[in-house]
Amino acid sequence: MTFSTGNGANYCEIKWHGRGGQGAITAAQIFAEAAYREGYKGVTASSSFGAERRGAAISAATRIAREPIRIFSQIELPHVAVVLDYSLLENGNILHSLRPDGWLVVNASSLPGSVTECNIAIVDATAISRQLNLIVSGLVIVNTPILGALCRVLDMVSLDGLLETVGKRFPAISARETNQNSVRLAYEKTQIIVNHRGKP
Repeated sequence: MTFSTGNGANYCEIKWHGRGGQGAITAAQIFAEAAYREGYKGVTASSSFGAERRGAAISAATRIAREPIRIFSQIELPHVAVVLDYSLLENGNILHSLRPDGWLVVNASSLPGSVTECNIAIVDATAISRQLNLIVSGLVIVNTPILGALCRVLDMVSLDGLLETVGKRFPAISARETNQNSVRLAYEKTQIIVNHRGKP
């Protein structure tokens, strides 16, 4: 899938929103690495922090293009917003910053009531992680299942390629298989709602 940024460049801009400890930054890096492995020459991943503590809101960004990318500024109008904690949607900034016909990929058990005007991919990543016991120090880790949902939306990275990249992050066999299973299960369970916003 190719996106236009409106300035003549063709690449996909992804903004990740989560809370400290959920793995949003790692997810941004894994997806970028998976894209690179599949032949994309332009790949960047970056992060930004507020208060650096567990549970605090954090964000990360990924850019992916077929050709090398020569822009490193912050992403202001992403094509895709990936939200690991649906409560972060309450401030409204995430939805308002999406490009027309952009995608919201959200960890939720049902469609958040505040979301009405964008394309949406919903997956209950928390339930999947609990099911597979992806819990560290009492915190449910939802980054690998949310990757499965993003893969379902974007055809830039194949499921097999993503699974291979995730596997390389976890040398221990049990952790590798659990995280790969979370990606696969989320990919299968993601609910897609197409609802294009009108004005460009």
